[in-house]
Amino acid sequence: ANCDEHSVPSVIGCRMGQAKPDMPGSPRGRGNVAARAGLISGRLERESAMAVRRLNHAVLYVQDLAASVDFYTGALGFEIAMEIPGRAAFLRAQGTANDHDLGLFSVPDGQLPHGSYLGLYHLAWEVGTLAELAAVRERLTARNALVGASDHRVSKSLYAKDPSGIEFEVMWRVPAEDWAQETADSSMIRPLDLEAEIARWGDRVTGAAAGSVT
Repeated sequence: ANCDEHSVPSVIGCRMGQAKPDMPGSPRGRGNVAARAGLISGRLERESAMAVRRLNHAVLYVQDLAASVDFYTGALGFEIAMEIPGRAAFLRAQGTANDHDLGLFSVPDGQLPHGSYLGLYHLAWEVGTLAELAAVRERLTARNALVGASDHRVSKSLYAKDPSGIEFEVMWRVPAEDWAQETADSSMIRPLDLEAEIARWGDRVTGAAAGSVT
């Protein structure tokens, strides 16, 4: 093919396997160029589309590794996948398909940031039922770790801090088919009445526990 590298229509034509496109000034040429440009644009959009599906795992620096392992296994039900004594631990959520869901690295002299800072605010761990959320609330309360609870309409959330003072969320996801109705009227955040939500939703299973891939 005789392709002129300085001619945009010719370059498009060569890339599309055309030896010599019609001149862009002609009706047919304008149509061909537009069609080819559209094909290339669509291909680029597909290639640049975000391929990330979900968060695979999180890693935290903690002050007291042993206390942190005890907290996440005892309060949230994580299981120990692997430990490097005194240095790190890798934990898995029950039923996970991941090698690990949470990594903990020991930094005994580490300090939490103060004032305004940039970075992660918190992680949100998902449970499958509101009964599980209530059980987590009891365990967090027993450890004096619970710091808040909110109804976000599309999710019901608890907030707590681990032994290092790192804040996190534990939440139950409202069924996706009910999101539009839940957000149609009223504010997006209100105090959580967990008992009332259990009475309303019962033992509905949602999120990953219901087979969601995200």
